[in-house]
Amino acid sequence: MVKKITKAVIPAAGFGTRFLPQTKAMPKEMLPIVDKPVIQYVVEELVAEGIKDIIIVTGYHKRGIEDHFDKPNSELVKTLEEGGERKRPLLDELNRISEMANFVYVRQKGPYGNGTPLLNVESLIDGEPFLYTWSDDFILSDKAPRFRQLIDTYNEFGCSVLAGMRASRDEDYKRYGYAAGTEIRPGLIDATQIIEKPGKDKAPSDMATVSGFVLTAGIFENIHEALDKLQPGQELYYNDALKLMISKGERVLVKEIEGGRYCDTGNKLEYMKTVVEFAVKHPEIGEDFSKWLAELKV
Repeated sequence: MVKKITKAVIPAAGFGTRFLPQTKAMPKEMLPIVDKPVIQYVVEELVAEGIKDIIIVTGYHKRGIEDHFDKPNSELVKTLEEGGERKRPLLDELNRISEMANFVYVRQKGPYGNGTPLLNVESLIDGEPFLYTWSDDFILSDKAPRFRQLIDTYNEFGCSVLAGMRASRDEDYKRYGYAAGTEIRPGLIDATQIIEKPGKDKAPSDMATVSGFVLTAGIFENIHEALDKLQPGQELYYNDALKLMISKGERVLVKEIEGGRYCDTGNKLEYMKTVVEFAVKHPEIGEDFSKWLAELKV
């Protein structure tokens, strides 16, 4: 029997410098995809897979995230109530957002890098397996949601599982970590090697590890060990801990997300592509937006 996954950690302390000046006063995680911030899509996907506790690792400039998942303030409630039945769905939606999960906020402390949030949440995880997922990307699948695929794989094998996507462009090899190992079955790799942003010539495979991961409690011992080995000025990567786990014989699998298509809102071009795609499918504006898009002349 494996422990049920009920917790998720979302690192959200970055400055979002690629989107300055927009992100000078607004967290990058709150950039809208039509009428929802990016991070809400991630949270809703987690909740749909049974996650109860969501730990968001933030910085001093991320109050907007906390406010978004909090109860609406009394002034806003009053305004919506005065709008009668026409505004009632909006009030119901705001209350739903605040009640989706138990939200816990932790201020990030430690060296720069995507491994540092792990140091900050160890006491809250309490030895359980958990989902570790970014706040500004996701994988859309026409098969099953990415977190469902990861959790199902964890339930079968009882070890850490990384989401995988095949690289399609040369530049992708400079953006993500890449894994290689023994293929247990099509699309499932027992990892023996992980390299962060290797470039195409040095990549061990075309399988990028992106977007979300199931991690077992063994990650914490190894992230501390990686921290002890860190040289001044170096970043602390979560992959540093995964490499140590693999070197000690602890199993780490990479699950290619079936039917998956990666959406990265962490850079301007991919963000705009995602906004357009979601706008086309939006129930309120999709038809009119699609018509306008078809008629657009540039």
